[in-house]
Amino acid sequence: MAQWIYRIVPARPARPDAADEQEEAVADHLDYVQALKRAGILILAGRMPEDPATPAITIIEAPDEATARAVMQTDPAVAAGAMIATLYPYVVGAAAGR
Repeated sequence: MAQWIYRIVPARPARPDAADEQEEAVADHLDYVQALKRAGILILAGRMPEDPATPAITIIEAPDEATARAVMQTDPAVAAGAMIATLYPYVVGAAAGR
């Protein structure tokens, strides 16, 4: 199975008037990542804790680009337009527990 990484960044700077919808999109994204983990699709997900504006990454396994793209585009934060995502092929060289 091939590995893929999608990088997400906020679609726009945080706005006080949109804080609730942005928080909801992030909460839905975190739930989605946990669902990917339970489904055995997720390899790793995370971001730098100091700055929420830094890119976050999600590394997944998928048989092909179309499937990986569908996983990325189904991410609630991406689907809602709160985050902009870019997909890249990836090769996991080594990982704990793999």
